[in-house]
Amino acid sequence: MKTQEELRQDILSLVREFQAAEERDKKLFLPGKTPVSVSGRVYDAEEMTALTEAALDFWLTAGRFAERFERDFAEFVGTKYALLVNSGSSANLLALSALTSPRLGERRLRPGDEVIGVAASFPTTVNPILQNNLVPVFCDVDLGTYNINVDELRRAVGPKTRAIFLAHTLGNPFNLEAVREVARAHNLWVIEDCCDALGATYRGQNVGTFGDLATFSFYPAHQITMGEGGAVVTSNPQLKVIVESLRDWGRDCWCAPGKADTCGKRFGWQLGGLPFGYDHKYIYSHLGYNLKATDLQAAVGVAQLKKAREFIARRRENFDFLRARLARHEKFLILPQAAEQSKPSWFGFLLTVRPDAPFTKREIVAFLEERQIKTRMLFAGNITKQPYFEGREYRAAGDLRNTDLIMTSSFWVGVYPGITPEMRAYVADTFDEFFATAGDERGAGQCGSNSCPDCTCGG
Repeated sequence: MKTQEELRQDILSLVREFQAAEERDKKLFLPGKTPVSVSGRVYDAEEMTALTEAALDFWLTAGRFAERFERDFAEFVGTKYALLVNSGSSANLLALSALTSPRLGERRLRPGDEVIGVAASFPTTVNPILQNNLVPVFCDVDLGTYNINVDELRRAVGPKTRAIFLAHTLGNPFNLEAVREVARAHNLWVIEDCCDALGATYRGQNVGTFGDLATFSFYPAHQITMGEGGAVVTSNPQLKVIVESLRDWGRDCWCAPGKADTCGKRFGWQLGGLPFGYDHKYIYSHLGYNLKATDLQAAVGVAQLKKAREFIARRRENFDFLRARLARHEKFLILPQAAEQSKPSWFGFLLTVRPDAPFTKREIVAFLEERQIKTRMLFAGNITKQPYFEGREYRAAGDLRNTDLIMTSSFWVGVYPGITPEMRAYVADTFDEFFATAGDERGAGQCGSNSCPDCTCGG
């Protein structure tokens, strides 16, 4: 009879065989029939065997794989601590909520305090502000980079401003030098939402290492995935303890079975109105949540993290290809551009139809979608125009003109690692087809003129 370990190895070997068959059975790309997605999971036998190994452990909550992922991820990003959570949205909630902790004394955020961000964002970068009874202050963004306009940021600071909470839009770093300069001048907290930006750098330094706290997401659309999942990173030991407490029910200290007695005196505390010696693992210092991830998720993440640099390089390669091919259409499209002093980890290829173009975003998006090229908007567009924002308290630092243009005229296509050279060439060819054939207003030439004797636009 085989030992348990021998049976385990047999199972893992079968999983590898299964995954090899899956790879062999992948269908060929058929232009116009096979969808070119904006995002997707990219994995192989390594993730499948890690997932199976975690299942065989049957340690369904956070365990050895979660501990390893937190250690490896902190090292990858370049922070002292990484705390694994169940989603990037939860990571944002924890990061912002941590700044309301009484342990921060006079620097804690209180109801009515203001947090500066942008309205051209994903809801979960804004929602934690509202959920903590704080007031979002919205600045406009620059077209091309789609990140905060730093001049408007400087003007936005008011007497109630206490923090800045910004995402690196589609993996393109915002101006971290300017943001930190404003933060230092006014003693503001900074949270970096890096959910779309794992591996992006600013002046050679990883995003996620500049703010007091930073967040990441491991949803399948992102640079690495574990299905659902996210992380909060920091190098501030006090903030690490607060985030951990909020993640784990608000517990004051992690003195749980199977864990070290981290404070060294599990039965030696007297806190609140509790009697002396009350079990520290059942003392709660925050109004917390249960936002932990499972070891099954973490096992996939451990395998994915080994491939992160390869995945990021392929995203950049796909982006660069589209940037070069679509440059011929800049007369009617604002193309994405890397922020100064940065090396983005591109999440998508974001385009804005110029106001004077003889077609609309809806027309070009419909053309692409009909040909199986999938598109997405820049998330909420102008979040203040979303139905759920009606009646919410916020302050706009300006007229949000560019944000409104993004809402009506911007969309993006994918650059994720699952996009092959054949797929990206088809995407570029389809853009060429749109400009060459769609509508009398553009005539035969991409420049939009019906009478251009010296036309060099390629039409």
